[in-house]
Amino acid sequence: MRKVVLASASAARLRILREAGVDPEVSVSGVDESLISADTVAELVAELARAKAGAVAAGLSGPLVIGCDSLLELDGRALGKPESAAQAAAWWAERRGAAGTLHTGHCVVDTASGRDALEVASTRIRFGDPSEEEIAAYVATGEPLHVAGAFTLEGLGAWFVDGIDGDPGTVMGLSLPLLRRMLTGIGVPLTAVWPVTA
Repeated sequence: MRKVVLASASAARLRILREAGVDPEVSVSGVDESLISADTVAELVAELARAKAGAVAAGLSGPLVIGCDSLLELDGRALGKPESAAQAAAWWAERRGAAGTLHTGHCVVDTASGRDALEVASTRIRFGDPSEEEIAAYVATGEPLHVAGAFTLEGLGAWFVDGIDGDPGTVMGLSLPLLRRMLTGIGVPLTAVWPVTA
């Protein structure tokens, strides 16, 4: 079985992999995201995922390294983690009844072969219309301060998401169907990382 390293501090990504049968080692990249830029939000998450996976893969020989990054695109702007509770509340106030696109960049580096893959998954989010009181209460929980776009699909934020068009894993930070295709593309069968037992 291949060793997998997750180049992310995201608890959601770690949970997704563990629930899917993969128990990765976690190694946070330490990449300064402010130094990375791109023309579009989708290109930016790809470059961020590439930088994180590359930083962790450097010097390793053998493991598969998975790097990801997510941003919400709203009216052409990239929204990462809010810098404050006030910013999270402001983002929610402006998105009520609107739609945005959550982009997640995925990069896989096979440090044994030197092969890698880079892809972006995008899912459309249709936001509900929470009241000012609901927004304030949600922000007060602290949950939206730690996630891209200041919302979750699987947590308390789910109350305020009317629907999505696309893979829910993308919204939570890691698309398993896309990751499987990427692994196949670099010659790594799913069964090499997925210890299925009867």
